[in-house]
Amino acid sequence: MSASVIQASTRDGDEPRLNAWTRRTDWPLTGLAVLFLAAYAWQVLDTGASVRVRTGLEAVMWAIWAVFAVDYLTKLALARHRGRFLWRHVLDLLAVVLPMVRQLRVLRVLMLFTVLNRRAAVSLRGRLGIYVGGVIVLAGGCAALAVLDAERGSPTANITTFPDALWWTLATITTVGYGDRYPTTVEGRLVAAALMVGGIALVAVLTGMVASWLVETVKGVESSIEHTTQLQLQSLQNELAALRTQLDAVRAAPGFGVERSGAG
Repeated sequence: MSASVIQASTRDGDEPRLNAWTRRTDWPLTGLAVLFLAAYAWQVLDTGASVRVRTGLEAVMWAIWAVFAVDYLTKLALARHRGRFLWRHVLDLLAVVLPMVRQLRVLRVLMLFTVLNRRAAVSLRGRLGIYVGGVIVLAGGCAALAVLDAERGSPTANITTFPDALWWTLATITTVGYGDRYPTTVEGRLVAAALMVGGIALVAVLTGMVASWLVETVKGVESSIEHTTQLQLQSLQNELAALRTQLDAVRAAPGFGVERSGAG
């Protein structure tokens, strides 16, 4: 188990009520986050939906937001160290207090990242696979939906289709930035800024994780070689001891010295 996981477990050990609530609500809230993302995607992509359908989707999203808000307030009430809780759950707070900015509603799917982090394997390889797949798919997809939602109605927009939004997202999250697609609205630029910061952080985290994995791998190979060498040395020592025992037995045998004298 890594040192960071041990430290986190130690810090969380004095929050029994908060931990119990979190364990009970993790998966239900994750399901609601997936439902929210599906409703938001439907609302953005289905431009021909009727008013009734759009109103229903809006009601579903607001209901899910209310559940998230209640969950956050409940966790805050259960936390013994509320200052630490606020500091460690800033993103959860943003997902609750920014419902008025339509394009930032996708922050609510951060619950998915939180649960993936808690459910990930302790090993570095498990976390790496989950983060690479989860962050790219979820963050990229959410950013594409948000920027399309923000840009599509602008007369100066050049991101007007979902494929355009996906291409812009890929170029931005990888910090390539071709410049052929870019947001022109304030809301779109807010999404772009968040994606840029997230892309830089993602590259830095993945680089550090890969470096750590390489260091651990090299250490493992070195330990394996050292262990094998020790076993080989021990085997040689055992063989030498056996040969010495046999030689001492031959020397101690009756007539060993007489035969040598006669030969002389």
